[in-house]
Amino acid sequence: MNRLRRTYPVRHGDFIHAGEASIHVKNTLKSLSYCPDLVRRVAICGYEAEMNLVMHGGDGVLTVVIAADEIRLEVADTGPGIENTELAMQEGYSTARDEYREMGFGAGMGLPNMKRNSDEITVDSSPGQGTAVTMVFSVGGRCP
Repeated sequence: MNRLRRTYPVRHGDFIHAGEASIHVKNTLKSLSYCPDLVRRVAICGYEAEMNLVMHGGDGVLTVVIAADEIRLEVADTGPGIENTELAMQEGYSTARDEYREMGFGAGMGLPNMKRNSDEITVDSSPGQGTAVTMVFSVGGRCP
């Protein structure tokens, strides 16, 4: 299989379109007959990443790279960056604004869910520099 690469813009504060990129990624993986469990894990990570961009990041992009042996989600934004990455990886830690919490978001599970559902995760961020997250999913084969 040749590499397939798709990039989707994600706009800060755009709750109306939030989730569309992860839906496109999910549908692409389903159309390529990837196993439902793998599709679910990638979709969860994509959605969590999108919501982090919408709530915390500046404008950014979600990119999926599909290769024979792995699927990669690459997310990058121009936002304020993460002040303490180690703390942000802890379940329940959240810097979400009250208005987002009132909408049902901001439970502090975004990065922990990404870590739990990916095979490998790298978070590159510092205050004032934006954030880049790369998640890797091993492909053990396709479903019949």
